[in-house]
Amino acid sequence: MITGPQCWAARVLVEITVGRLASRSGIDRRIIEKFEQKLDEPEAQVIRKLQETLEDLGAVFIDENGGGAGVRLKFTRLDSKQISRMENEGGMPGSNTVP
Repeated sequence: MITGPQCWAARVLVEITVGRLASRSGIDRRIIEKFEQKLDEPEAQVIRKLQETLEDLGAVFIDENGGGAGVRLKFTRLDSKQISRMENEGGMPGSNTVP
């Protein structure tokens, strides 16, 4: 389940206002604002609905994995092709040592 700060970060990443998120999710904007500011913890079903709505808009939530919970944007098909092309260019790997 996502946290309030993850909700805020995802909303910023997908470029949606609190009002539009409230409209799309059916969740009152004051509930979202309080959740994002860590002033209140809504019911689990409300948090799930917010997460699902943000995921539909392109957010990907990252569970706690020792490095902290997070959020990122989904890659588009074009992004994936470009990344794949760059990764398969070949050549000698460079040194990862930083002087």
